Amino acid sequence: MKVHTQSINFNADQKLILFIQKRMDKLDMFYDKVIKSEVYLKVENTNTKENKLFEARVSVPGDSFVVKKQCKSFEEGADCAVSSLERQLKKRKQKLRAFS
Repeated sequence: MKVHTQSINFNADQKLILFIQKRMDKLDMFYDKVIKSEVYLKVENTNTKENKLFEARVSVPGDSFVVKKQCKSFEEGADCAVSSLERQLKKRKQKLRAFS
């Protein structure tokens, strides 16, 4: 799956982009009809340590899922967001099987 990664207010290094691509590729195991996925990375100007905002948008036929996570690092945000998207995609797949 092709993941379009966009970093806002900073330049993401290649290592981070590859890490996100690898994590998002895991979603193909749970739902193989993913049309596209977009990831937005943003650093907020706050005093707290959890100033990294990770937003993932996954489009599937007839629906799209959006997950926003705010964590200490983008890697942690990617892990949390992907696990949340896994649950949502599994739930959608079960609903589609129930209607069939």
